[in-house]
Amino acid sequence: MATASIAAPAPAAGLDFDYYFKLFLKETRYEFLNRLRLRAYSLSVIGFPVMFYLIFGIANRHSEGFHFARYLLASYSCFGMIGAALFGLGAGIAFERAQGWLELKQASPMPRLAYLAAKTVSCMAFALIIVAVLVALAITVGGVHMTLRELIQLIAITLAGALPFASMGLLLALVLPASAAPGIINLIYLPMSFCSGLWMPIQALPHFLQRIAPLLPTYHYAQLALGIFGYAQPGSTLLHWDALIGFTCIMLGTAWLLFTRMNADA
Repeated sequence: MATASIAAPAPAAGLDFDYYFKLFLKETRYEFLNRLRLRAYSLSVIGFPVMFYLIFGIANRHSEGFHFARYLLASYSCFGMIGAALFGLGAGIAFERAQGWLELKQASPMPRLAYLAAKTVSCMAFALIIVAVLVALAITVGGVHMTLRELIQLIAITLAGALPFASMGLLLALVLPASAAPGIINLIYLPMSFCSGLWMPIQALPHFLQRIAPLLPTYHYAQLALGIFGYAQPGSTLLHWDALIGFTCIMLGTAWLLFTRMNADA
């Protein structure tokens, strides 16, 4: 008895964009749900900025005449975005690489860009949740008054940090072992945040840290957000954008070289 084989139709040339766009949306949805159900990720990424804001921002909102609740609303929004990106891509991809899941993704017909973009957009979604919670706390119990323009600017600048720190997370994922990735990322993430003025005004830091801060991408990212509320250090806004763009290019370029060498050695 003859059997007929049925081949799945390939997407028409005119529908390529729709096909890949739906693929990207589906990959993003699954990635976000995966991260949301992974309690070690979702609770820590959302919980730490909110907890620290309650302790340092709300409890000391008018300490010594300085409006900490307003200052830390901007800085902890950045802090949340950085954490979501570094742990989402850094620790996440390192774990998937150790399990062989990354090799399976490479062997699949899904474009590599869709895989990375889905992870980055998922991190941005978590950052939006963090900003929403922080803004709600700031307005209701922190005594912070915001205009609609300030809110839109805060959201936009927070999301703008996704690409540079997702690029950094990608590079870390390629060089860190999965078992050590979360701990090493914390050793990088927390000191960088502290030295950049994300936890307290940079004027309160020791002078040698104030001199080091402009060398860190987290400092330039924080200055863009703090500038919304008038807390940025004197300097050019364009310089901060240039620093983040340059940092992104360095991270992506280095990650691409490492990835190419790893594939060549394999």
